[in-house]
Amino acid sequence: MNRRFFTHFLLTLAASLSMVAAPVRAAEEAPDALIDRLTKEALDIIQTDKAVQAGDVAHLIVLLDEKVMPYLNFQRMTASAVGPGWRQATPEQRKRLEAEFKTLLVRTYAGAISQAKNLTFSVKPLRAAPEDREVIVRTVIKGRGDPIQLDYRLEKSADSTSGWRIFNLNVLGVWLVDTYRSQFAQEINAKGIDGLIATLADRNKANSAKNDKSAKG
Repeated sequence: MNRRFFTHFLLTLAASLSMVAAPVRAAEEAPDALIDRLTKEALDIIQTDKAVQAGDVAHLIVLLDEKVMPYLNFQRMTASAVGPGWRQATPEQRKRLEAEFKTLLVRTYAGAISQAKNLTFSVKPLRAAPEDREVIVRTVIKGRGDPIQLDYRLEKSADSTSGWRIFNLNVLGVWLVDTYRSQFAQEINAKGIDGLIATLADRNKANSAKNDKSAKG
């Protein structure tokens, strides 16, 4: 597994928050315990779910909606990626942006899952005070080649089943939301919010056609 492919897989793992099938917990989990549990369940499902291994985008999106969204503040992720333009967007535009951004993340990295094998991980000791409302949980994923840093930024939230929700992630020192913010800013400056939505929709259609072609091949 080369480094670029491994990075793409980790983005899939984190952006989809691992396709977990976790039950609702009555007691609040510590943020590092939450990430540890979700990652273990993620790696298990990746090894056993044939549709996930095949990169089935429709299946991945269903898992994302049913099992993952309770642990993500995806609206915050999208708003941060869109940047200042989010404040001017209408409710309908915001809804479209969230939907297209989610599809973009899943479709962009879905194919990497099918080749992910024999991965292990560790969660580093959490450095946070009990009163902190935002924390960073740092992990290390190991496969072939050098270990890869994968960090999660979480917020304390009364809306989450666990008490914590992820709103950004870092692979090899690069925050995912920050990467997309620079790309989206160029589209908004040139074409406005509707132009960004159209661009995302076009990219998703292109990725869909590519995935369909790969599946047939």
